[in-house]
Amino acid sequence: MAVLVTGAAGFVGSHVVAQLLQSGRQVRATVRNPKNAAFLNSLPIAEGGSLQIVAMDLLDYASVRSAVSDCKDVIHCAASLYVGAKNPQQDVVDPSIEGTTNLVKALQQAGVVERIVHTSSVAAIRRTSHENGAIFSTEDWCDDATVKSNPYGLAKAGAEKVMRQWVESQVAESKPRLITIHPSVIFGPILSPRHKEGSMSYLKHFNSGPPFVLKMHINFVDVRDVAKAHINALSNGRDGARYLLHNRGMWMYEIGTELKRIKPERKWATRKLPSFLAYLFAIVHPKLSIKQLRGNIGVKIGYDVEDVAQELDFVFTDYQQTLADSIDSISQ
Repeated sequence: MAVLVTGAAGFVGSHVVAQLLQSGRQVRATVRNPKNAAFLNSLPIAEGGSLQIVAMDLLDYASVRSAVSDCKDVIHCAASLYVGAKNPQQDVVDPSIEGTTNLVKALQQAGVVERIVHTSSVAAIRRTSHENGAIFSTEDWCDDATVKSNPYGLAKAGAEKVMRQWVESQVAESKPRLITIHPSVIFGPILSPRHKEGSMSYLKHFNSGPPFVLKMHINFVDVRDVAKAHINALSNGRDGARYLLHNRGMWMYEIGTELKRIKPERKWATRKLPSFLAYLFAIVHPKLSIKQLRGNIGVKIGYDVEDVAQELDFVFTDYQQTLADSIDSISQ
């Protein structure tokens, strides 16, 4: 029986597909545009494994119903990124919440799903308004987000609630197992040039950006660990649990300093741009805004990951290896 992986052409989804195929699993990979998923066909497949790429738009119920029809295991990675969104309601919130609503309707109709792993984010946990130095855990919810103040947090928390409410509504004998995974910023080797956007934009700055850094603190985790956690969560971990995935927090200048140590043959940005100049920079930068800087410049928060690695049976990749592999990947 195939494992259904939604959003299979995305950064996380593609790594989930790759690891499933490497372990000899049958995979049904859904994507909005199969042309964007052509790179999946070059992934190595172990004996017993197979790959089926299926066109599916989460906002098109008929395509969702067809894709999930006979799958007992579902890894729901499909998501919309906030970066570059011109209409947050239409481009971020609606695809996440309405898309997940269509997915659970299709799962209800199919009536065969047994295990669901849902990709969420720390954005569903981290409140929009918080104190500098705050530590968040899986007990927290981003319950103060609006389309104007925090569309991504609204989308991720809303989609998770849709999934959880549906699972809780099922009778005991047909209630599927559900785990949600909440990664921090995701770094690691890319499998497609399209993956240079989104979270990897932070490292693109070091690879090809200006020779300075903003006073921003970044909490990150390796995409390979995120994929492994998703796959293992099909059978490991506590049913109904939320798991935070976070490995390291560093200021941008610290990342530059670490890259200088790892790859001394290149020059790396380590000079911190004064805050007033950062705001001027945001005026002309296509992917930065004054609002984003107000909530991030000089702000440091943390996450309590508890014993996630033990419960989901994986080992976090050394953060230095993550940085090195990330830079090598986007430099090619």
